[in-house]
Formats: sequence, structure tokens, C-alpha cells
Amino acid sequence: MRAGGAALLALALLGCSRAGGGPATAAPTPAAGPRVVTPSGAVFSVELARTDEERAQGLMFRESLLPGWGMLFLFDEPEVRPFWMKNCHFPLDMVFALKDGTVVDVLRDVPPCAADPCPSYPPKGPADRVLEIAGGEASRNGIVPGSKLRYLDVPPR
Repeated sequence: MRAGGAALLALALLGCSRAGGGPATAAPTPAAGPRVVTPSGAVFSVELARTDEERAQGLMFRESLLPGWGMLFLFDEPEVRPFWMKNCHFPLDMVFALKDGTVVDVLRDVPPCAADPCPSYPPKGPADRVLEIAGGEASRNGIVPGSKLRYLDVPPR
């Protein structure tokens, strides 16, 4: 592994989030700001994690994730980056994808980590975007490997 890759891997492992709430369609979605459209047409407003610090923090220590919201981790290049659930409170779905929206892998209902050491969860292939949403949302919204996400108002990185 490249030296820079090792550092990114360590930071990606910290990029945890928690989720809670109902389906994406339960909350109104703003017409502006970064969003991800799922194969079902549901729209998730997303916070962006672009810097090493933002990716390391992820959604840790939050008490809730509003319905219809998530976090989108942006990376420069596709790599296999394991994520973990340290300091998370709810299960979530991790959607590993590419810039063109192609879904590489979906890890469903990943449980929060109750005690150290926390397990890490790698995708089946390289990705440069990771969408974290409430557990169960991927299934409800037709997100499967090979399906396409659409990004709205999301910068290239």
C-alpha cells in the first residue's frame, strides 16, 4: 500500500456515521444544496466530507440523522476503503460508488460499534464516493451493486 494510501485508509476507517429515521421520502428535500437521487427517485440531502478532517469526523457522536439526509464522502481516486462504526449509535447503510454514480457495493444495516476494537467493513471493489444513509434505506430505494445514483450540486471533490 502506498504511504498516502495508508494515511487515507486510517482516516477512512474513522469516517463513521449513524443514522436513524424513516424513508427518504418522509421529509421534504430542499431544492438546492448537495443531494443524491436514488434509483427509486428518492432524494437525499447530503453533507459532504471532502477533507481528511471531515472524513475522519464523519457523523460520529451525533444523536440522530434526519429522514432524507445522509453524508457523502468524496475521495480523489477509487480505492478499497474500509469504514467502521466507532462512536456511532444507529445502524446505517454504506453505499460505495463511483463519480459516475455506479454503485460498487452496498453494506446494509451495519451495526454500531459497542466496544473496541471496532470491526472495519471494506467494499467488494474500489470506490471514490461513499454515501452513508439510515439503515434500511438502500433496500427501500433500490440501491444495489450496478445501479446508478445521480448527484445534484455535488462538486467533483
